[in-house]
Amino acid sequence: MLSKLSISAFIPAHGQAAPKEVVDAYIAANFSEENFRKELSNPKFQYHILYYKEEIAGFSKVIFNQKNEHVVDKNATKMERLYLLKEFYNLGLGKELLNFNSTLAKEHKQAGIWLFVWIENLKAIAFYKKMGFQKVGEHDFVLSPTKSNPNHILYLKF
Repeated sequence: MLSKLSISAFIPAHGQAAPKEVVDAYIAANFSEENFRKELSNPKFQYHILYYKEEIAGFSKVIFNQKNEHVVDKNATKMERLYLLKEFYNLGLGKELLNFNSTLAKEHKQAGIWLFVWIENLKAIAFYKKMGFQKVGEHDFVLSPTKSNPNHILYLKF
């Protein structure tokens, strides 16, 4: 389920981020059922599924106490994924899922949440800025050995 959900959410937001063969290879490497089985068995990774009217609308993946050179707080959560299916955009569900992750991070004594966001994903950047995130750095997100995309590092301090 996470494999199919990831692919369905990733393509509309990032499908144009690189040539099709690079995007396809990234999806195969990162969204395979085998990869999700491995990640789900790792206690460091927490996945949370979001339902809307009994349908799966999206999910998030967080990692507590994940350091980043641009985040001064050592006890900060990395939100590695916050994915919504396109048909659930503009319903306030992204905010709901982010608030859930913020509450969860606070319960785990985290100082804030940080994430990478592709600089051309203007909708996501506007959302995160509206939610209080601040840009703290830059990161080259590696899609393949020959392709990386510039990302902002955003941080929401509690």
